[in-house]
Amino acid sequence: MKQPIFTGSAVAIITPFRNESVDYEALGKLLQFQLSSGTDAIVICGTTGEAATLSYTERMRVIQYTVEQVAGRVPVIAGTGSNNTENAITLSRDAAQAGADALLVVTPFYNKATQAGLVRHYTAIADSVEKPMILYNVPSRTGVCATAETYRELAKHPRIIGVKEASGSFALIQRTRRLCPKDFYIWSGNDEDTAAICLLGGKGVISVAANIVPAEMHALVDTCMKNDFRKAGEMQLRLHRLCELLFCEVNPIPVKTALAMMGYCSGAMRLPLCEMSPENRLALQEGLQEYGLL
Repeated sequence: MKQPIFTGSAVAIITPFRNESVDYEALGKLLQFQLSSGTDAIVICGTTGEAATLSYTERMRVIQYTVEQVAGRVPVIAGTGSNNTENAITLSRDAAQAGADALLVVTPFYNKATQAGLVRHYTAIADSVEKPMILYNVPSRTGVCATAETYRELAKHPRIIGVKEASGSFALIQRTRRLCPKDFYIWSGNDEDTAAICLLGGKGVISVAANIVPAEMHALVDTCMKNDFRKAGEMQLRLHRLCELLFCEVNPIPVKTALAMMGYCSGAMRLPLCEMSPENRLALQEGLQEYGLL
């Protein structure tokens, strides 16, 4: 039986920049903040980590640095997705060599794929590495949505262990649970869906909000794993306004801005991402103050 690479809250961590380069001092500070706050896994070079604007060399160095800093205390999961299957294979092999414990691979974007194409794409990647692989379904970003039938086919692969589900479709999640084996695991890809997905058998969340409230996200999933969903529901509701603010503009603009306000990084982003509008920035600042984060 395949095992989940983690149960709990994994942070989809930002990549801090300064003077157009990766700020490794800030990244180290962020990693220590996560580890000391109970985060259960680190997801590096994902959407929130602005992987799309990292060079290949930067990407591999960020993964290697994270592995070195984490030093085996929690799993490190590297984002290695691409809309070019050969590129995804190369990224996955090299991330594994850099020390990543597992891979997170998004559905192909822009050129998209049929469901048959998704099966062939993911199978080719999984065949090329010896690491566990988590699929990532986020149709709002990629324009393609995997089906439960596709998950059922991919679940047969010994290294494909589950999916980060950010479709927002609870019907899809329920159908996936019904069609797939128990060792095909589901993690929430949306912070606001965490408790609900755990109620349906999910193993936790890959979280944006955990960048700024790691202890709270860990506690939320821990409460779910204890089957105390009444309390978990209350915790989820307390986080709702914060989650809204973190997505008032395209991710990771708000969360990076929040971390800059909290003193963890410069807040610099790479184009085409840019600074928040003044009105959204003010709302975010007020929200952080209400949550006691400033």
